[in-house]
Amino acid sequence: MNASIIQSRPDFAAIAAWIPEGSAVLDLGCGDGSLLRYLRETRKVVGYGVEISDANVATCIANGVNVIQNDLESGLADFENDAFDFVILSQTLQATKHTEALLKEILRVGREGVVSFPNFGYWKNRLQVMLGKMPVSHDMPYQWYDTPNVHLCTLHDFEDLCATHEVSILARHVMTEGNDVNVLPNLLGSMAVYRVKRAG
Repeated sequence: MNASIIQSRPDFAAIAAWIPEGSAVLDLGCGDGSLLRYLRETRKVVGYGVEISDANVATCIANGVNVIQNDLESGLADFENDAFDFVILSQTLQATKHTEALLKEILRVGREGVVSFPNFGYWKNRLQVMLGKMPVSHDMPYQWYDTPNVHLCTLHDFEDLCATHEVSILARHVMTEGNDVNVLPNLLGSMAVYRVKRAG
């Protein structure tokens, strides 16, 4: 499983690198549970997923992934403060309506948060906009009329959000097609993964 998953979701390896073995993890918008399964196999985490889709919940259960069916937009009131070592929002940030409130909840429920998202500032996305089209790519595969994305952002946008909401950025990993990007990341990186915690 690991090789095929990393090829299709290179952010999984970046996320796993930050999570110590045996951590308690909550994966928000966990989809079919692939990330939690990967973390269980590689980092021996104990975790739960939160997912709204009936089909994905059924797949999680079939894969032995603990899952709670719930809508992220309704908040995380069922979870106590610092209930998890890490709360992960992987490739879901751009599909949330109440991004600020969810980020605050992530850092209430978890001691740290990990957030990954496609970078709208990637040069190929900018080029498509300049050519008069909404971007479609491997990391943003939807057409404008059927996309679940409501809040696309760039690296700079996310970092500004953190700065204005007392969120400390502990680490950042930017990549394109699985390769690390260290030069001009907001222009040359197609995907970003951030490790964050409450400031202070």
